[in-house]
Amino acid sequence: MPEIRRLTGHSDWIDLEFVECEQTPRRLMKLGIRLRLAGLSLSNTISELKRFGVQRSRKAAHDWVQKADLQPASGEAPNQVALDETVIRVNDEQFWLYAAVDPETNHVLHIRLYPRRTNAITEMFLVELKGKHDVESAEFLVDGAPWLQTACDRHGHRFQHVTHGNRNAVERVYWEIKRRTSSFANTFSHADPATAETWLLAHARWHNSLN
Repeated sequence: MPEIRRLTGHSDWIDLEFVECEQTPRRLMKLGIRLRLAGLSLSNTISELKRFGVQRSRKAAHDWVQKADLQPASGEAPNQVALDETVIRVNDEQFWLYAAVDPETNHVLHIRLYPRRTNAITEMFLVELKGKHDVESAEFLVDGAPWLQTACDRHGHRFQHVTHGNRNAVERVYWEIKRRTSSFANTFSHADPATAETWLLAHARWHNSLN
């Protein structure tokens, strides 16, 4: 299956400090997390683990991802930042997923889920991004959205209106996320916003591990 073939690299980026008393070997817990983030359903994830003699519930595999607290690492200094937002649905509610991507490395620098899309929220996202990475001298690549351009301008960031080119780095991240949710109309079903955001952060960390 294609998701299994995408399990390249190591698992050192998965921190299992949250584990206290767990009957599953850590290497198989890491495998379960990678399977989930690579695109397998909970049912297929636990089926794969059964090949190694591990019998766990769907909830257990779900909780591994939620408790691992995975998110993109800090400390990068990109030359450019592709910045964008897109709509994600959590059950019947509409949310906006903001993402910043380094087009040179294809790393997700920061990603957050918000209930609204406003100038203030866009500026909040930029402040959080600056708290994690050195982006003071970076050039921001944005589309024609006024909230993105206004936020960059207010915070003194150089920005360029780009439709394609390097800005496609953030579009590829969104495409991957939407591929993962396409079977249920780009919606996180039976999940609260915090649970959805935890998965999105973990997915971004997995994405970075492949690049």
